[in-house]
Amino acid sequence: MTLSVLRTADAWWVRTPTGAARVDTAATTTRELLADRQAVTAAAASADTVAVEGLALVSPVTAPCRVVAQMTNFASHVRDSGMDPDTVPLTFFRKTSGSISGPFDDVVRPAHVRLLDYEVEIGLVFGREMPVGSDITAENLTEYVAGLVVTNDVSARDVQLPKTQFYEGKSYPTFTPVGPALVLLDAAELRRFTELRLRLWVDGELRQDMTVADMIYRPLETLRALTRFQRMDAGDLLLTGTPAGTALSAPPRPVEILGSLLPPKVKWRLFFRGQAKNPKYLHDGAVVEAAIGTDDGALDLGRQRTIVRHAP
Repeated sequence: MTLSVLRTADAWWVRTPTGAARVDTAATTTRELLADRQAVTAAAASADTVAVEGLALVSPVTAPCRVVAQMTNFASHVRDSGMDPDTVPLTFFRKTSGSISGPFDDVVRPAHVRLLDYEVEIGLVFGREMPVGSDITAENLTEYVAGLVVTNDVSARDVQLPKTQFYEGKSYPTFTPVGPALVLLDAAELRRFTELRLRLWVDGELRQDMTVADMIYRPLETLRALTRFQRMDAGDLLLTGTPAGTALSAPPRPVEILGSLLPPKVKWRLFFRGQAKNPKYLHDGAVVEAAIGTDDGALDLGRQRTIVRHAP
């Protein structure tokens, strides 16, 4: 049975059929909470609940922690980026945990950013340490992956692309909304991972809608690759990629070829001039909603709702 863990500024909660039950724990971090599983299980059986709607929820993943992300990991997104899903490598990048924000917090666009994009992603939350060289198998995968969260990998495209690195353009404060729930799974539930559907709306318009069946590198293969070089600890977060439907898409092939012949400064100036006409980038006041779950509702990671605000 899934356990949906919620967090407010002063407490941890478990969603139950009658509301939210407070977890009797001294844990202040996600790592500490995952080590106190007995308290989480006890709360799930409690009849002393409050209305979930009355809670001011914050991210169930606490910072500081490691935030690692996979790049172009859905076949549809790879094609939309002008690449071949059959040849795209398993690639990772890092985000600062200072970018983590709550599921209903504003997303703040820095004043120098013009092309703000969205990417709904499933976040894997680690339940134990994974030292470099760990032996990750199908049998012990759930020992490492404690649960899943809804995330939005917000991206400043006009920072990311010309610098040819992802860290800055994806790491500004509020660029990783997380939650509302940390859904703890057992082995049987994790086997339904490929049935999860990722959806994202902007101002009520459905922009992204795809199941994990479109994912290229799934958790077992991903963790086996990651453990070659990167340690992860309980409470750390791994973003697993996004499907097609983001604002950014590759230009037509002839235009891309012509652009490659231009000096980089000229190429990017022309590219961003064209992108500035794209209405899909996030504007001030845009309402972004992201939800992940199986179509039958058996696994439901919840739905986040954030509003974009432009920094002065």
